Amino acid sequence: MAEPRGLFIVFEGGDGVGKTTQLALLAEHLRRAGHEVVVTREPGDTPAGAVIRRLLLDPATGDLDPRAEALLYAADKAQHLAQVVRPALERGAMVVCDRYVDSMLAYQGAGRVLDVAEVAAIADWATRGLHPDLTVLLDLDPALAVGQIADKDRLEDAGDEFHLRVRQGFLALAGADPDRYLVLAARDTRERIAARVAEAVAARQAAVSVAPGRLAP
Repeated sequence: MAEPRGLFIVFEGGDGVGKTTQLALLAEHLRRAGHEVVVTREPGDTPAGAVIRRLLLDPATGDLDPRAEALLYAADKAQHLAQVVRPALERGAMVVCDRYVDSMLAYQGAGRVLDVAEVAAIADWATRGLHPDLTVLLDLDPALAVGQIADKDRLEDAGDEFHLRVRQGFLALAGADPDRYLVLAARDTRERIAARVAEAVAARQAAVSVAPGRLAP
């Protein structure tokens, strides 16, 4: 019999697309179904990660070398996986996360124009190869999303061309791995989006329940 494992669900997309709303709706749905749910985010959901988050997003930080930025995100992921995600999955919880590795590939890879394969290798090392069971990508023209944010953090204020590259980076990742992604138009109603997400999660639960344990050593 397969070893019980939790489910790892990640919400991705550009800034201002509604990830927080949909994450909360899914968590409520899963709790009503009787699951333990761990809602988390990257960067910043550990004490060390909170320090890294402030450094990365505070406009006062100013310019960072793109490689330094990528390594800071990788450090946050390593601590987050060790302290929050893996323990929750090991006890069978449903982990619902706002951003994960694909954000690093889209923002630091495509957005900062770093070699995406190199960024992926760093992220894979930091996370010890743990992949989500399902990645929900909320897609929206950044002019209609981040462009409407009044008080921008350091990444949100990186410019239109940067955010267009980020969007294309996400779509390229989804196109290369369609079995793991659910791509939804962020301008759809929140109720329709939530229903599509819940349906996809249920399907993934059924698939994972008969799969072997998925946590790397």
